[in-house]
Formats: sequence, C-alpha cells, structure tokens
Amino acid sequence: MIFSTKSSLLFTVVSLLVLLAGCGSAKVVEETDQYTSTVEQIDIPDNVKIIGLGEATHGNIEFQELKKDVFKVLVKNERLRVFVLEGDFGGGQRINQFILNGNGTAEEAVNTLDYSIYKTEQMVDLVQWMHDYNATVSGDEKVYFYGNDMQRYDYSKKGVLDYYKVVNADVVKKYASQLKHASTNKMRKLTMEQLNEIDETIENIILDLQSNEVTYVEQTSTDSYAFALQYAKIMKQRTQLFLNEGDYMKLRDQYLADNLQWIVEFEATRGHDKIFITGHNGHIEKTSASLAGYKSMGNYLDELYGEEYFAIGTDFIISEFQAKNGGSGERQSHTLENHNDLVDAFSKVESNIFYVDFGKASETDELLDIITREQKMPNIGDDFRAWYKFLKTFYTIEMTPNEAYDGIIIVKVATPTNVIE
Repeated sequence: MIFSTKSSLLFTVVSLLVLLAGCGSAKVVEETDQYTSTVEQIDIPDNVKIIGLGEATHGNIEFQELKKDVFKVLVKNERLRVFVLEGDFGGGQRINQFILNGNGTAEEAVNTLDYSIYKTEQMVDLVQWMHDYNATVSGDEKVYFYGNDMQRYDYSKKGVLDYYKVVNADVVKKYASQLKHASTNKMRKLTMEQLNEIDETIENIILDLQSNEVTYVEQTSTDSYAFALQYAKIMKQRTQLFLNEGDYMKLRDQYLADNLQWIVEFEATRGHDKIFITGHNGHIEKTSASLAGYKSMGNYLDELYGEEYFAIGTDFIISEFQAKNGGSGERQSHTLENHNDLVDAFSKVESNIFYVDFGKASETDELLDIITREQKMPNIGDDFRAWYKFLKTFYTIEMTPNEAYDGIIIVKVATPTNVIE
C-alpha cells in the first residue's frame, strides 16, 4: 500500500500523540510517607555482603552525590570499608593510593579513570572525602577504593610492568615492547593481528606469574602478587572485548562480576566482609531486563551471593541531565519527565530525595501490587539523542521493581552534572 506524504505525516503525529498519552501520571497513593525514609536511615540486613547502588542516569548531580551519601551511611552504620565503582581497575588503584597516601590531588586522581562521566565536582568531592576520612582514623578503620571495569589499558599495564621490575627485571623490556600498542590512546586503532599478539603476550604473562607464584611472592608479598596477576587479567579482558565485539555487552558484565568477586575475596583476607558497588542501574539490577539481551552484573551477583547481595536502584520524576550526543560526541543537556506506577505512587512525598525499602512497602497491598508489576524504569547511559525522549524504549527498561531491586531511591527533580574538561 502506498501512503501520501500528508497521510504519512498524519500517521506519525497520531502515533506520537498516542505514545505521549501513555507517559502521563499514574495513580498517587496516599500517605506513602510512612513507607519511605531518608538516605541516612537506610537499613541493610545483617547477612548482606554486597550492597549495590544503581544510577538512573550518569549525568545527574543527585545520583553522583548519592554515591558519597550512601557510602558514608554504610561506613558509619555497617562498618563497611570498601568502595567499588563501575570504573577502570588500574585507575581505581591510583585513586586508592591518593586516599591512603595523599599523592597528588583528588581531581588528578579522578582523572586517572579516564571516564568523562566521572570528571565532575561530585566525584572529586567523594574522593576528597575518602582521603580526609582516612586521615582521621587508624589503619583498620581506613576505607579503600576500587574500580571493577576493564575498558582501559594504561594503569593496569603499568602495574604489571612495575611488578616485573622487582621480580624479574630481565623480562621487563621484552614485555614492554610486546605491549607497546596496548595503550588507551592507541587501542581503538589496533588491527586484529595486533590484538591477537597482545592477547598472546598477556597470556604468557599470566602463565609466568602463576608458574612462579612462590618465587615472586617471596620477593614481594602476597598482596603485590595478587594485584599483578589481576592487572594482567584486566588487560586480557580488555583485549578480549576488542576480539569479540559482537559479545561486548555480554562479556563486559560477566567481567564486571568476575572482578567484583575478586575484590570481595581479596578484601575478605583483610577482614572486610562487606563491599559497596555503584554503577549504572542496568549493571546493578538483578533480572537482566535490558532488551540488549545480555546478563547483567547484578544477575551474576544474585546467582553467586543470593540474599547476601542487596541491590538499590534509583528513579526520577523530572530530570535535566547531560550526556554525549553519539553522533557529534558533544555533551548536551536534556530534560525528561518520567512516569511509572512506582514514582507516581510516591509523587506527593515532600522530600526531593527519599528511600523506599521494598520489604516495608510490601506491608500494604496497594504498594505490593505496584512493586510486583512490570513497568518502564529509567536507564540512561552516556549517549542520548534529543529524539530518544519521544520513545520510552530508548531510555527505560521494562522490569519488575521488587525482582530487580531490594529498594529504590527516588529523586523527584534531578539536575545536570557539569563535566570538568
């Protein structure tokens, strides 16, 4: 059938009106204040080992500030000492050195992550707070910083080569030469041949480290050896992502979960039995609800740890956020008004930011019905086009709240971050 231009335009307009009509407010539930609390009052079950905090967007001040606010609560109330960010593992260790030893500045430390979404005043404040806190407490009270991502080479490569300078200086030049193309600046221009060569070199390094564990540990320490091996494995993961781009999202979340498990096990040897992990909602949630079809880190963690993994999501009603335009790469501000049954049920709560524990919300049939009902919830990454806002599929994931999370922090009005260039 052939449509005229006018008919086609009319069809498009009608379709958009129908679409937008579905974005209006749902039912407000009265007296919901009794089922909310402040962030400072978040209560974590005693058996929990891992607390996850998601963010509905990467580009809002409030979601970035929640990283520090929730962590401070966990440090005080749960005696938690380990902060993990969806960020570069090698760069995360540079931040860790800053908060423990004060090398450089907080802004310089944050920049080592090489993620523009984190080059913000809020992230600098978080890292500075961790540094200042550590300066006031004894050794067993200090906090530690990690990244569990593998999308960069430089600082993990430096960690491996620095270790070899101590344990086997004869091979440093050889490995440095073989890994010369494995750099953050060059990595997206590498040929498949170069990637396979890098992969082979890293595999040889891993085998050498494992074969000589006793000797190398005697020359250094158990901790130094463990980090050297993990740096090499991070580089292996980065290379495998390039070699298997069709499975990029699937592999990345699997690696995120693997790396977090490594951190959990390593920190347990230090007597730290609780871990805080923060990242995008799509990584934290337990149900792999994304239409992209990959298994989320949160799903892996749920399978590994069961009730010992406690996931907190975030949502908003109105958000002005910043994100890259994938076409131009420029950062732009966008504004969305978001409605689903969950946030609309709590829309009369006076506070702008509040926490809803789904266990407590289940005490009322009306809220239980809402949190057990599938609905579209925000899931905005660091790439957003203006036209996405006209189709909720582009910025939400359809999920069942109490299956994906154990609780949620709602921000009624969220404001944009400003990336420090």
